[in-house]
Amino acid sequence: MRWLNYHHLLYFWTVAREGSIAKACGVLHLTQPTVSAQLKALEKSVRMPLFERRGRNLTLTDAGTKVYRYADEIFALGRELEDVVRGRPAGGALRLVVGVADTLPKLVVHRLLRPALHIGEEVRVSCVDGPPDRLLAQLALHELDIVLSDSPANPQIGLRVFNHLLGESSITFFGTADLVKQYRRGFPESLDNAPFLMPMGNTVLGRSLEQWFDDNGIRLHVRGEFADSALIKVFGSEGEGIFAAPTVVEEDVERAYRVGIIGRAESLRERFYAISIQKRLQHPAVVAISKAAKTSLAAP
Repeated sequence: MRWLNYHHLLYFWTVAREGSIAKACGVLHLTQPTVSAQLKALEKSVRMPLFERRGRNLTLTDAGTKVYRYADEIFALGRELEDVVRGRPAGGALRLVVGVADTLPKLVVHRLLRPALHIGEEVRVSCVDGPPDRLLAQLALHELDIVLSDSPANPQIGLRVFNHLLGESSITFFGTADLVKQYRRGFPESLDNAPFLMPMGNTVLGRSLEQWFDDNGIRLHVRGEFADSALIKVFGSEGEGIFAAPTVVEEDVERAYRVGIIGRAESLRERFYAISIQKRLQHPAVVAISKAAKTSLAAP
């Protein structure tokens, strides 16, 4: 089988596109003798001349025109292949498919993903919400680029994934103006028997809160349990009870849900992870997320 030397084809394609060997040398960062030798090697391989000289200019022969058309398609496909491998749709924006654990506060998700949209090139972010275990299975099948979660991947699931700690935050307790007036003074003891909106007990924050209340001898009047962190805030904004959220987004919570701060629990910590199948983060948008997290997850 005869093999086509794609380096020779690239040099030919560049000369044809630039219109002269001298200009092509500037693009390729090669000397004229080198490029000329490569062109002769390609012509020898295809057994026909590809250029003819007219004065000081090189013009394509009929055979050269046909080879150039094929070369143009070949290198266009090569660029598309590179884009697809790097997560960028052919001829389009860089694509980032993110799995978002349904236990992760949506305001934190926005805080984490925002840097990915400002990396100096167009990025299209697709978010898939769901239980962490299901998202990790999709990650293992390369259906996702990254999973954002408030807990590291469980090693017992048997998947080879890597946990990248992005940051952590203390916890702030929020309520409407009436609840703030009633329960801010004497915090945290003031929370004893207070109406509370809790995350589900099987969530990281839910378990942490239960332990914290127990350690501080605080009994709660639980008015509702929610799997969706955004739904807790909606009920909280209507005065149905006190709720908790990460301190790093407390200004966003106050503004979006018209609530105030009752108190902060510095010993209560919520951590945020990016989980990937690579030991070292590679996707440009994910790298941007990781680098910016040190600032974006800093408490106000």
